[in-house]
Amino acid sequence: MEEISTKDLQEKLEKGEKLKVYDVRRDEEVAEGKIPCAKHVELDKIPDNLDAFDKNEVNYLICRSGGRSSRAAEFLEQRGYKVVNVAGGMLAWEGETE
Repeated sequence: MEEISTKDLQEKLEKGEKLKVYDVRRDEEVAEGKIPCAKHVELDKIPDNLDAFDKNEVNYLICRSGGRSSRAAEFLEQRGYKVVNVAGGMLAWEGETE
């Protein structure tokens, strides 16, 4: 599974790249702040929300530290989605949040 650092993801976003970023944390964690462009799809709800992801685009997945997003990436990859796990998760994120 491919991974990207939070720094590299932040650089891509700051350059204006239109990326599909998904935050797979629980509601209460996302309420504390998420990457502004990220869509929220809780890990446990991914199987029922596969239509939220794009099979024709790379899907960047982030969670608190990288574990849950890694599981989500594995799940989606097995179903034919292009995925990249954001290593370190929101604990390592130094960019803007909302």
